[in-house]
Amino acid sequence: GPYQVQAAIAALHARATTPDETDWPQIAGLYAALLHFARDGATEQATPIIELNQAVAIWKADGPERALPLVQRLADSGRLASYHMLYATLGHLTRALGRVNDAKAAFERALELTDNSSERRFLEGQIRDLTNGAAGGEP
Repeated sequence: GPYQVQAAIAALHARATTPDETDWPQIAGLYAALLHFARDGATEQATPIIELNQAVAIWKADGPERALPLVQRLADSGRLASYHMLYATLGHLTRALGRVNDAKAAFERALELTDNSSERRFLEGQIRDLTNGAAGGEP
């Protein structure tokens, strides 16, 4: 069921000693299974959040080119319009693809949507780096 899938995802994260050692392809597949459960009503977790998490796993497994359309579709749907992590993810993906203006706009939107001081400092740093000409895609 969905709890076993969530436990498997957590175990894969726990086993990896670094993000690079994480089995991202398997995690992406497990999120696909979790989406199946969510669409069947077997889990209370919001489907758009699962979709975003799956897109991040796809990004880590296959690169930003594959993940960006998934995240962009979520942004366009409006289902996560008030969720700052959607825009932070969009910022990282567009930054990784060299789309500095899009990345800056996404980080600015994420900044507008969070009151958490640590997240705000991080996002302000991302915006500052982009303003100062720094590219790159990994947080």
